[in-house]
Amino acid sequence: MRMDGIVHRLGLALGGRPGHNLASRLAIPVSKDTLLRTVRRLAARSREPLRTVGIDDWAWRKGCQYGTVICDLERRRIVALLPDRAGGTSAAWLRDHPSIEFIARDRGASYGDAASRGAPQAIQIADRWHLFENASASFLDVVRQNMHAIRKSSATDDIDPTLLSCAERKRWENFQHRKKTVDAVLRLLEQKTPLKQITRRLNLARQTVRRIARGGGLEVFRSRVSILEPYAETLDALWMGGCRNGAELWRRLRIQGFRGSLRVVAEWATRRRLDESSNPAGRVRKTPSARKIARLMTIERDRVPRDQASIMAKIAHDVPPLLEARDLVDRFHEIMRQKKAADLDPWIVAAIASPLSSFAKGIIADRDAVQAAIIQPWSNGQTEGQITKLKLVKRQMYGRAKIDLLEARVIGAA
Repeated sequence: MRMDGIVHRLGLALGGRPGHNLASRLAIPVSKDTLLRTVRRLAARSREPLRTVGIDDWAWRKGCQYGTVICDLERRRIVALLPDRAGGTSAAWLRDHPSIEFIARDRGASYGDAASRGAPQAIQIADRWHLFENASASFLDVVRQNMHAIRKSSATDDIDPTLLSCAERKRWENFQHRKKTVDAVLRLLEQKTPLKQITRRLNLARQTVRRIARGGGLEVFRSRVSILEPYAETLDALWMGGCRNGAELWRRLRIQGFRGSLRVVAEWATRRRLDESSNPAGRVRKTPSARKIARLMTIERDRVPRDQASIMAKIAHDVPPLLEARDLVDRFHEIMRQKKAADLDPWIVAAIASPLSSFAKGIIADRDAVQAAIIQPWSNGQTEGQITKLKLVKRQMYGRAKIDLLEARVIGAA
């Protein structure tokens, strides 16, 4: 029995082939197949009644096939893996566990419907991280819908390509090509042409036409996540301190752990140099991207760079919907952080008549779960962490483990 326990622990921790290799070094004669059979045979099953669970999907193959993971939030462990994310499968499992009182889930309709059918007695709790993320994404959509007014406010419709870096010049040329398509769609929309006819006439995707109709699709410098963002303050300090050489900036960042290439830093230095040498009469070289404007108006509003402070002030003055949407997002964040459940209904009334109406309608459709997310201490963040652990085990077994073996390993190791 003692040797059986050792073999079981090796299989749980390492799987088949890695466990066999370590067992050989420890002079334990066991094959990889025996290790996996032992893990399956001694698979642990929790018999304790469940009270609070978290439910979410996980990828067998990202974008192709998904399963469902269910976690016991009180004991902080996985209790079940389901082979798909169909509502009927989850509802059947929940129906077999009538002791469940709380279900933490994401904001998707599938698990909400499964929880209503399988555990009608349980209180559903929307995931707080997803609520914050959805609010921020809604504000970003408002910024994108108002980009025409923003560019008009900052008077940068006429950009001088000679002031752009090489990478930005390519993006500017791509924008000119996109602008022809957008103008063609807008002309047809002015003629009251249905979206379906526009897609056929211009040979465009329906989603593209819909995005343009809603005010998006014409962002000149579309945002990209930069590897330099964590080092922005350091670069500014070095630049203001007199270090203007791209190679020297790159070497100093390498000392602080920067992993990017010299070209990235050199492009940044070129862009900064062009900014400072542009027209002193106050002409701005380019409008910040929608994502950058959204960040500067929310999480970075107290740290707006000096060269962009005047631009942001003018945009805020000339485009009132942005300020209205930002104030509503701030109010929503405060309701969530301060647990002010009584303020949710007044916020919904204000948001319905604002640019955030789409987000507010989603809150109304899931109001009870959102209310519970404000009041209850449970959230689905722990489930996301368990999914990370599950992915590690799956990849350790090269993605070839069947669901019973995955379940035996992740539950048995808890």
